[in-house]
Amino acid sequence: MKLYFSPGACSLSPHIVLSEGGFTYELEQVDLRAKKTKSGADYLAINPKGQVPALLLDDGSLMTEGPAIVQYIADLAPGTGLAPANGTRERYHLQEWLTFIGTELHKNFAPLFRPTTPDEYKKIMRDTLASKLAFVDGHLAKHQFLLGDHFTVADAYLFVMTRWADIHKVDLPANVASFKARVLARPKVKRAMQEEGLV
Repeated sequence: MKLYFSPGACSLSPHIVLSEGGFTYELEQVDLRAKKTKSGADYLAINPKGQVPALLLDDGSLMTEGPAIVQYIADLAPGTGLAPANGTRERYHLQEWLTFIGTELHKNFAPLFRPTTPDEYKKIMRDTLASKLAFVDGHLAKHQFLLGDHFTVADAYLFVMTRWADIHKVDLPANVASFKARVLARPKVKRAMQEEGLV
């Protein structure tokens, strides 16, 4: 498998999952502004959406969208516990968290990355993110990870959001900050971050 990524982008989530799952994988860095890969390929010819992550499978097909990719990877390694089994209530809770992170956190961070976003609107987004992170904080007051005491693909995605909070000066509540430290201490998370040049 080959993961198309940009350092520190949301593609870090499937990168972490590949590492945690013990997979052999290739990495291809993408310049998201130029839409070129590090090797010089036209990224839009590979992924017409022009975004990361994209996962090139061994059969030559391409998968996009982080929440779908991480579940696919987790299902290839069911013994890791990275995702509950399909059809179980726990799997739907995983999808619930992936959806919340994607719609309530990820999408609200997007304007903060754009240099053209007015400062007044950025403040609104930071306030919105603070309220959403407060909800997560309440949940993490009772759990080590989003689905209890076991690391899953949803935690990899949330971890990326905590890194973005630091970049954009969104304060992390205490339990979310503790969660971030727990995830960062995982050796395979460190490996993925090293591979992206983030540590």
